[in-house]
Amino acid sequence: MGSVSITIFCFVLITLFSQCQSSPSKKTFIVHMKDHDKPTIYQTHYDWFSSTLQSLTISTDSDITDTDTDSFDSDPLLYSYTTAYNGFAATLNDQQAKTLLQNDAVLGVYEDTLYHLHTTRTPQFLGLESETGLWEGHRTQELDQASHDVIVGVLDTGVWPESPSFNDAGLPQIPTRWRGACENAPDFNATNCNRKLIGARSFSKGFHMASGSGYGKGSKDKEIVSPRDTDGHGTHTASTAAGSHVGNASFLGYAAGTARGMAPQARVAVYKVCWTDGCFASDILAGMDRAIQDGVDVLSLSLGGGSAPYFHDTIAIGAFAAVGRGIFVSASAGNSGPTRASLANVAPWIMTVGAGTLDRDFPAYATLGNKKQFSGVSLYSGKGMGKKPVGLVYFKGSNSNQSASICMAGSLDPALVHGKVVMCDRGINARVEKGKVVKEAGGIGMILANTEASGEELVADSHLLPAVAVGRVIGDEIREYVASNANPTAVLSFGGTLLNVRPSPVVAAFSSRGPNMVTKEILKPDVIGPGVNILAGWSEAIGPSGLPEDSRKTQFNIMSGTSMSCPHISGLAALLKAAHPNWSPSAIKSALMTTAYTHDNTKFPLRDAAGKGFSTPWAHGAGHVNPQKALSPGLVYDASTKDYITFLCSLNYNPEQIQLVVQQRGVNCTKKFSDPGQLNYPSFSAVFSSKRIVRYTRILTNVGEAGSVYNVVVDGPPTVGIVVRPSRLVFEKVGDRKRYTVTFVSKKGPNASSVRNGFGSILWSNAQHQVRSPVAFAWTSL
Repeated sequence: MGSVSITIFCFVLITLFSQCQSSPSKKTFIVHMKDHDKPTIYQTHYDWFSSTLQSLTISTDSDITDTDTDSFDSDPLLYSYTTAYNGFAATLNDQQAKTLLQNDAVLGVYEDTLYHLHTTRTPQFLGLESETGLWEGHRTQELDQASHDVIVGVLDTGVWPESPSFNDAGLPQIPTRWRGACENAPDFNATNCNRKLIGARSFSKGFHMASGSGYGKGSKDKEIVSPRDTDGHGTHTASTAAGSHVGNASFLGYAAGTARGMAPQARVAVYKVCWTDGCFASDILAGMDRAIQDGVDVLSLSLGGGSAPYFHDTIAIGAFAAVGRGIFVSASAGNSGPTRASLANVAPWIMTVGAGTLDRDFPAYATLGNKKQFSGVSLYSGKGMGKKPVGLVYFKGSNSNQSASICMAGSLDPALVHGKVVMCDRGINARVEKGKVVKEAGGIGMILANTEASGEELVADSHLLPAVAVGRVIGDEIREYVASNANPTAVLSFGGTLLNVRPSPVVAAFSSRGPNMVTKEILKPDVIGPGVNILAGWSEAIGPSGLPEDSRKTQFNIMSGTSMSCPHISGLAALLKAAHPNWSPSAIKSALMTTAYTHDNTKFPLRDAAGKGFSTPWAHGAGHVNPQKALSPGLVYDASTKDYITFLCSLNYNPEQIQLVVQQRGVNCTKKFSDPGQLNYPSFSAVFSSKRIVRYTRILTNVGEAGSVYNVVVDGPPTVGIVVRPSRLVFEKVGDRKRYTVTFVSKKGPNASSVRNGFGSILWSNAQHQVRSPVAFAWTSL
């Protein structure tokens, strides 16, 4: 699973600089300039920014200590941003950063931020493969042809260009509008690119600067500056979004079939911004800046950070610039679920993507000495254990050796483990690393058992030894068996690939949850997509487990995480862009949201792997994407950059904070929403505090048939009254826009009961289309 978290290293305005530890050492700072237009005396923005830094050198000469004598031996200017951000990244010490903030041309100075990655059957599960070859009136051949002009930009760990997922057979020449390029590097040639992989660049200056100043020191010497993917994550996400058809694909025999991306005829451009230590904001901004200039149509980011105000959110700022240029931006919601309010990438102009399961599984079994057999999952592909039971050991946590129960490195006694199956609790260290620890101690098998923290969620892994992952309930039963038997035994076996699993999809327990703590009036996540046990292309520079000791080579791998669900939506957005080239990013988002489904393949509401109960919009947003219906949604909720500025004004940001996001000076906030929830968004989040009535207005645009008539149906908890006026909308022409107002009335006070939230929906429908918006309700005290 592509785990995601964010470590923020004193990411604050320098006006609060006294709170940070002063140090003469150099660090990367991102500098936001007030004006986008450079003074006429400079030929380029780079010249302007360099001059700004030179003046800084002169003004601080008297303050430079002996440790600063190398201050500007090399060019301090790392990046000059011109599209995604109005400013530059530079290496400075704390005093220089303070001084720079006093420059009248500078709006803000921020220390670089470290982000981490959110780490065959999918197209069929989503309905992208059909015998008729029809997509709701769109012929496959026509859609494929239109997709040739759509370019998906992926910001990640790079690409393994030799992967068959990037075969360009049958693709026409690269679109003439494309301004991108493929870099030459010691291990990467421009000729590695083709008509499928049309761009490959790398951005590492922020990473190198951080590595040299203490963050993961020394790791910069291990990585070549190149677009080549030595991690695997980037190849997996890029091929998920837009990989070519590859027949007879599998991961070591698992999930055999045809592998393909969501938009197999679209082009791919890769921007390597993530390295050994993670993904630095300065590099991410540089990648977004370049991708916008190159001409991508979709930006896919399977990485993110914790919640922060939009003017402090690197990805939100870069995405705002992209969306303003007609580029659809999707980003992973994070893997911090099922913790409440754990979302990343929540800006309303970003498509925030959670994760669900497929109708495919990889069963494995643990048979105990008492003849009981328990089901779990595994992707182990080596020689099995045979049928003879062996000893089973479990080192229950104790004060003397707590780490043995979770199989931490060096915690297992070989004398007690040799030749046996070891039971390890899930948590702390990586799942595959636990198997490595068991194997190194002489164990021949592992049962990886969930604890209360991970519940019943199961993620299959390609372990180095026979291993089965089981849920908490089964884990507790096996723990009890070991504790109550003098000579416990077990044997492990493996069941290959199982299809048509029911129920599916199920919301992944790891998928981050709402509510949205940056703006509670905007419901997030937006949707979920396939993100558990996903087969896609892989880098042959690393084994499928990601462990250094794993010498196996494979062209495909199976991974889990919102990192995997995000590129599914990116690829689907590319298809919608091909089918509807004039649609805005918000229209594409609306189509994917309002046509999403909220019932699984057993006809019951979507379930949540965390606890097995029913899911809510705080976990699945509008629901699970349904690409066939999204191609013809009937109506869309559209929004422009102007609308997003009005939204930002409603957050009571000051002019400089708004300027940080929109990169325009003199933004006029004379017009702002009375409530941020007034943004023309495809979902609703009504927050009741001192007021019992919340009223929102929305505008629907007809993208279906002329003469369409829609009627509304509302659903909500008994504690809320919902009234929509008008209740009937008539669209005489294609492109007609109709307004409606919905009033939510709380039937209880903020302290009337312990129930603090509820959910519902607003559905506009006719015989051809159902346009559904989820609604979340929250009661908060003053």
